[in-house]
Amino acid sequence: MSDEAVVKRIKVIVKEHGGQLALANAIGVDQGFISKVINQKQDISYYLIRKLCFQLKYSPEWLILGTGDKMIHKPDSAKLITEIQMLRTEVDILHARMRAYEIQLQEIKDHNLTDKQKAG
Repeated sequence: MSDEAVVKRIKVIVKEHGGQLALANAIGVDQGFISKVINQKQDISYYLIRKLCFQLKYSPEWLILGTGDKMIHKPDSAKLITEIQMLRTEVDILHARMRAYEIQLQEIKDHNLTDKQKAG
């Protein structure tokens, strides 16, 4: 998912709702939060995506991928958002595992370098 592309679509939503403050009020968040997201000073949270989809009926497919209808009129929207959250959780777990492996690899490299220095 390209954050820049999602931010562009969030900007469309901001415009459709009459600005950051109006959008923030419509979904029950702080205007500063909206501002930070669209200015890319804060990561796009799935909390925000969920609010935009559940409360304002934007399609998660459109918001995240840029495909399909912009608005949803289907009862299965909650299921789609839940699936997106589950996938996001899986991605977070994989990222954490990858960071752990990178740390272990660096420790092994450091240990091997120390061993070579002692032997040399």
